[in-house]
Amino acid sequence: MSKICDVCGRGYLKGNARSHSKRATIKRQQVNLQTTTIAGKKVKACTRCIKTSAKVGA
Repeated sequence: MSKICDVCGRGYLKGNARSHSKRATIKRQQVNLQTTTIAGKKVKACTRCIKTSAKVGA
């Protein structure tokens, strides 16, 4: 199952997690995906897209 928003295409972010000795390990920060229905279709959308679509629809 992919962790990409179906509306805007946002994926994960990469960054470094630093230990006390400044050793870097790559960490992935996932997008907050929710399953919702938009225009009668069931999609996986990030919360930013859900909030924006609620603003446009109002």
